[in-house]
Amino acid sequence: MFGCPRSHSPAAQTMLLQTVPGLAALALVLSMSSAPALAADPATGKTLALQWCASCHLVSDDQPTAASVSLPSFYDIAKDPDWTQASLATFLKDPHPKMPNMTLGNVEIANLASYINSLSPE
Repeated sequence: MFGCPRSHSPAAQTMLLQTVPGLAALALVLSMSSAPALAADPATGKTLALQWCASCHLVSDDQPTAASVSLPSFYDIAKDPDWTQASLATFLKDPHPKMPNMTLGNVEIANLASYINSLSPE
């Protein structure tokens, strides 16, 4: 039965057939849920922020151009307890209309959210 040696009892074969799909599903879920967390890199997020966000927001003390003072800086966003890394990632997937049309992948979103979160004084 599906490659099980004949020396195994029917009960052992049934248990094996019930366990293997469950383990495969668990491995798939764990690999999907941990991938974004492992990919978050604040340094890469800073590079993205300087490329995409610095024309409007203050994103770093060392950015080369001045940003609009009417918009929140990344430091202000990082201090706001409502803006967690998860809520930032959700927002960046579908930003408000006045933001540039930037299509970011999940890894870029995780990196950018991680960078903003790293600016928190806490």
